[in-house]
Amino acid sequence: MIPRRALLLVGMLAGASLGHMPLALANPRQDASTQQQQRMQGFLRAPRLVGQHRFTYWGFEVYDASLWADSEFSPEDWARQALILELRYLRDFKGADIAQRSIDEMHGQRALGPVQLKSWLDTLQQLIPNVRSGERLTGVYRPGKGMQLLHQDRFVGEVMDAELAQRFMGIWLAPETSQRQLRQQLLAGARP
Repeated sequence: MIPRRALLLVGMLAGASLGHMPLALANPRQDASTQQQQRMQGFLRAPRLVGQHRFTYWGFEVYDASLWADSEFSPEDWARQALILELRYLRDFKGADIAQRSIDEMHGQRALGPVQLKSWLDTLQQLIPNVRSGERLTGVYRPGKGMQLLHQDRFVGEVMDAELAQRFMGIWLAPETSQRQLRQQLLAGARP
């Protein structure tokens, strides 16, 4: 049996929410996308869905990831632009496990010193809540400032360390990510 920790690939934010739509709707996906876009307008000037992807690990579905950015988003300069990453979890996870996996991914991309590693792990363990299947975590990234975290659209806390926020978002968006297919799909709708 695969340990629960192995199923994690870093899940800190929350995924595409399709919500509970009445069966009578002609196009429930379009309506869900409209609701999602309305939620994003509080954080971005002209929000648009850049890309989305269902992340699976060893055949287990882990989360649905969605990347939102302003209309002029450029993937080459992702770290210099405001963006939102949502993860809708498809399994239950402890926040402490998500935090540890996040640190493992960041450390795998570029080594963290022991003091930085401990400090960042402590920060993420305090910030990331436990999630249940169907729940969303949303990371609102502000370049050079940090990141806010929302759980089910409710503010949980923020990271004021700009480097930690950028490295955290880099788990999904940096070229060095361990999950290149996920990155490719999240950036798929970016305009050249």
